[in-house]
Amino acid sequence: MILLGLPLGSLALLAGGGAVIGFLLAVLGAGGSILLLPLLVSGAALPSQDAVPLSLLVVTLLALGNLGPYLRRGQVAPRPALILGLPALAGSWIGGGWVKAGLVSEPMQLAVFASAALIASWLLNRHQAAPAPAWGRATTWWLAGQGLLVGLLTGIAGVGGGFAIVPALVLLAGLPMQLASGTSLVLIAVNALVALAALGHWPSAGLPLLAPLLIGGALGGLLGQRLAPRLAEQRLRQGFAALLIGSALLTGAEAVKRHQASGERTGPAAAAVGYIRTHHN
Repeated sequence: MILLGLPLGSLALLAGGGAVIGFLLAVLGAGGSILLLPLLVSGAALPSQDAVPLSLLVVTLLALGNLGPYLRRGQVAPRPALILGLPALAGSWIGGGWVKAGLVSEPMQLAVFASAALIASWLLNRHQAAPAPAWGRATTWWLAGQGLLVGLLTGIAGVGGGFAIVPALVLLAGLPMQLASGTSLVLIAVNALVALAALGHWPSAGLPLLAPLLIGGALGGLLGQRLAPRLAEQRLRQGFAALLIGSALLTGAEAVKRHQASGERTGPAAAAVGYIRTHHN
């Protein structure tokens, strides 16, 4: 059965994935594009050229859609958002430009992302009861540096950056998890828009996939918004750390697979060049 130009199974997969992503964004303020990219590349068979900008577009819309309850509860911190967010915008533009110029290979993108996710998960669990640090020049510089790295990851790997924003706000700025999640949604939306502009590619081929993703995301977001205020800080930290570890394993495996595939493509060409050189000598 075909609906909206897509098989019913693909629609169900996209809607289910959108629901999970919307739920995670509502509860954790992160996790959307970490799961969306594999869904678009593996599940919908989109090339990365279309999957990355479509992922940024969907995550921007879902982040904005889940931001309302956090704004009503006053759970957005302007000062850390500016200190971390402005360098992140610069990093997003730079990283997107690097990808557009072909300076970063796809396996390297995924490997860097997986490593960063594992480090963030370890730090988040290691500092479970850390008191809020006193604001000073060192804290400001650490946050700004983290923002630049988050932006580079957004531009290079096509992710919103919440997986790194939330630990930075919790560990460096000393924000509670709920406040960090709300602030992260603002930064994710702005960051992703800048990265999308830097890539300079509108995902026309993937636009039919928007409807099931956004409908599922809206339903998952509504459920997450109801549950988020009732979840304990410890449980939120544990859930986010588990998400990071799972995402790191998934992207690490994808990096190995794509590295092997690129080796298989270049292997015959290299052998041919060697054969020609040998016979010409």
